[in-house]
Amino acid sequence: MALRLLKVPTLATAVFASSGFYLYNRRLDFNDLSLIRFGRAAATTAVISYDYLTAFKYVEYGTEEYWAVKSKLSELFAFFDETPQGAASLAQVHKAVLYDGRTVAVKVQHPKVQQQSSKDILVMEMLVRGVHWLFPDFAFMWLVEEAKKNMPLELNFLNEGHNSEIVSNKLAHLTFLKVPLIHWDLSTKRVLTMEFADGGQVNDREYMKAHGINVNEISENLGKMYSEMIFIHGFVHCDPHPGNVLVRKCQKSKKTEIILLDHGLYQVLQPDFRVNYCRLWQALIQQDMPGVERYSRKLGAGDLYPLFACVLTARSWTAVNSGISSVPVTLSEDVEIRTNAALYLPQINDLLNRVPRQMLLLLKTNDLLRGIETTLQTRASSSSFINMSRCCIRALARHKRSKIESRRRRLQITLTECFNLCRLSMYELFLWLKGSLLGLRVSNLLAFLH
Repeated sequence: MALRLLKVPTLATAVFASSGFYLYNRRLDFNDLSLIRFGRAAATTAVISYDYLTAFKYVEYGTEEYWAVKSKLSELFAFFDETPQGAASLAQVHKAVLYDGRTVAVKVQHPKVQQQSSKDILVMEMLVRGVHWLFPDFAFMWLVEEAKKNMPLELNFLNEGHNSEIVSNKLAHLTFLKVPLIHWDLSTKRVLTMEFADGGQVNDREYMKAHGINVNEISENLGKMYSEMIFIHGFVHCDPHPGNVLVRKCQKSKKTEIILLDHGLYQVLQPDFRVNYCRLWQALIQQDMPGVERYSRKLGAGDLYPLFACVLTARSWTAVNSGISSVPVTLSEDVEIRTNAALYLPQINDLLNRVPRQMLLLLKTNDLLRGIETTLQTRASSSSFINMSRCCIRALARHKRSKIESRRRRLQITLTECFNLCRLSMYELFLWLKGSLLGLRVSNLLAFLH
């Protein structure tokens, strides 16, 4: 440990010296994107400079170039708001109006992001190698590998547009889901123009209360949407943070809608991985511990399967053994999980290096969804497990049918699927009656008779 601590000043000196050399060997412009992103990578800060939040940061007001840009915008849009609706590290979004009166959102990639992304990854790789040098037990090179694979996809906005259309088609039967339409004639690799859709963030309870939106309905529909993505289609939106998931009451139908934005990063699950993941969740919900071990091992967890089950569900091993669908989350359990996360960090690191790379983005997605449920106070609700079970039943039946040619056997699988879904619906009805006023009256009557 003493030897590792002696390495810390050396690494820090190298980082700051490299940053000093980087700044010394270029003209200092604090509005430059590369400086902002280098600082963010080196200091792990998400701050974006105020100047960077303007639409024409690199075009001086009143110059010939400025009026050329304004002229081009005037050709395409009847109105273009130069102040962005929102901004992130890769792009910013502007509100605009087409000449036919339709309101659109224009997502514009920041200048120099394409060139700067490779430098970002280089800095990330340097820092990861530095951490590994200090603490050999920790190997986080998979972070760099994932960034190298995913960054080009996120920087191509045409890929984002295609992803949005794919998920919209796959989930077209979910009437509560709204995916903004893409205007392909006004889109390129660096500019994406789409239908404008506004609403409150999915974790904004005050917004929902003010607009008469049922929090439990939102949580249930969000779980239903992601269960379909993961278990049925294997095509998963991997960035469901609150800024990318909005909610609103539709003015025409007065129904609650979930608006899904930012389709740059999707995970396409391999069939065998998806089926094993599906069976693992079934085992977790049904308290089938031999199944939990079997399918955790198939997904690469090995003898760390208890830790894997805890990481996947964000529940303690005691809760997993007792049944995550029947044991409520408690404050003491949350404290236990946070404490153990620090104690078992080397084992968690080992686990993350064992499981397939597809699992990493799913774990991230699970954490984001769990954070939303925690804010909405709907975590570990019975409806979420019922929706997951329903999707698992459908997915496994579809998988079995795809492997069999016999019509009789396929019919048997379909009938078994219908029976299991019907049984699940009856259980859901029982839970609803139990929690309803009628159920309470019947319970009180039975208690009185006894």
